[in-house]
Formats: sequence, C-alpha cells, structure tokens
Amino acid sequence: MYGTVAKTVVKPENHQKLRELVERQMTERQVPGYVTSYMLFENDSDVAWLFAIFDDRATYDANAADPAQDAQYREYRALMETDPEWHDGVIESM
Repeated sequence: MYGTVAKTVVKPENHQKLRELVERQMTERQVPGYVTSYMLFENDSDVAWLFAIFDDRATYDANAADPAQDAQYREYRALMETDPEWHDGVIESM
C-alpha cells in the first residue's frame, strides 16, 4: 500500500465541518485504488492529522494529478489555518 499523512491546523469552528466535508467527498467520488482515510485530532487542540491510503503508488499519483482531487483539496483547505505538511510513502503492516 501507499499513501500520505498530512499535519495541519484546523480553524476551531471548522472541526465538524471538516469531518462532514471529507465524509461527503469520499462518497461523491469513486477514486480508483483508494482504500481508506482517517482523521486524527490531537487531544484538546486544533492540530489534525489526515491519512489517505491507496493500493499502490501509481493509483496515489494518478489521484494526486487529477483535477477533481485538486478541487476537493481547495474545498477542505479553506477550513484550515495552515497548509498541510504532507508525508508520502509506502505503508507496511507490522
């Protein structure tokens, strides 16, 4: 598997809006190779970690290059204080 982890700061009033938006986006668009995603809010803070998992790097890269993904990114980026700090790589099970 392959994917990304992103650290960002979400505007305090937008925690629930971000959850709802990401859930809606995941049901609206079928992305080849997409496996799942997660969102973690650090305890009592506005720091959020976003996780997106794909079958492999090729499907991840294809999604990253898709204009529809860019449109979705711009929609959820508006709810954040900072640009996400992205970390891409191979995901291994332990």
